[in-house]
Amino acid sequence: MADLLGSILSSMERPPQVGDQESRRKAREQAARLKKMQEQEKRQKLEFRKRMEKEISDFIQDTTQTKRKFQPMGKIERSILHDVVEVAGLTSFSFGEDEESRYVMIFKKEFAPSDEELEAYRRGEEWDPAKAEEKRKLKELAQKEAEEDALRGPSTVNPATDYKDKYSHLIGKVAAKDAAHTLQANKAYGCVPVANKRDTRSIEEAMNEIRAKKRLKAEDGDPAGARS
Repeated sequence: MADLLGSILSSMERPPQVGDQESRRKAREQAARLKKMQEQEKRQKLEFRKRMEKEISDFIQDTTQTKRKFQPMGKIERSILHDVVEVAGLTSFSFGEDEESRYVMIFKKEFAPSDEELEAYRRGEEWDPAKAEEKRKLKELAQKEAEEDALRGPSTVNPATDYKDKYSHLIGKVAAKDAAHTLQANKAYGCVPVANKRDTRSIEEAMNEIRAKKRLKAEDGDPAGARS
């Protein structure tokens, strides 16, 4: 009987200690705070959405407005606004370099922004339709002139002066091809024109004459001839 009673008592859970009770109380309080925060956040989102729906409805009914710029807002608020705009059949974009400065702009469908207008907002600039139209016309005019130049083909450039006159101090007044026939080579370098040479004999005839002169000198007893 004692063993049976001991086994029953050992299988039963021990009563919670003071430390365990405190941990459980803190966990319950934390869960309650979290639930309250979630409910509060949900309520705030719902209120913000209702406010945006009212502002979008007023914007649609106002015939004097074609676009509207909102103040910077957080990511969640921007997401809600984009959703409201899409449901209303409008167009919206977010602009801004960093998270703190990002804002939403909405447009009526019939006044959707052009690519040039969007680029201006992305650069942080104000959109000026008059300046944009002037820039567009100038671009079209430049493109038209470029096409006309392409059709005309490459233009012929006539120099104001002849290159021979410009460089006459270097090449002279006579054309280089004609001047080549009048140049006289320097005899010190052996570059004498064939027409100016007096001796027109062949090399073999000249060598025979030199040998003959040497033999005559040798026969006359000339020392120089003997050494040769």
